[in-house]
Amino acid sequence: MDWKTILEVLGVIALIALVLSALILVVAFRRLRRIRLPPNPDFFTTVRAVPLSLVVGLDLLDLALDTFSSPIIWFLLRRANLESLRRVATVEAILPFMGPVPTLTLAWLAARWLNLGEPYDPDLMETERVGPGRYVPRR
Repeated sequence: MDWKTILEVLGVIALIALVLSALILVVAFRRLRRIRLPPNPDFFTTVRAVPLSLVVGLDLLDLALDTFSSPIIWFLLRRANLESLRRVATVEAILPFMGPVPTLTLAWLAARWLNLGEPYDPDLMETERVGPGRYVPRR
């Protein structure tokens, strides 16, 4: 094999991963609207609450764009208000040549199988602190 063929194959893989990640992330962000997290959740609590499609989509985006995916991941997870996941995912995306390793998907599986973090409670009501010992529902 010559270098041109190798680069063409890698380009096709990156393009397919980019299109798949866009489709998967659109579906995942529709499901994220219904997720309620406790205030200041840790990484594994957040990973345990988000759908598998979100972490797979982020891993595919990292595969397609490698280090160039970090600002996109930062923006997407900031819009979804997933701060603890944003920090880890962005640092993982910055590391060069980590794209082929599905780090977030492995973390999602570990959080589910090893019971890391707090379990997701769908009845949780998000609140804002308005005074000492006083909270109001977040809108």
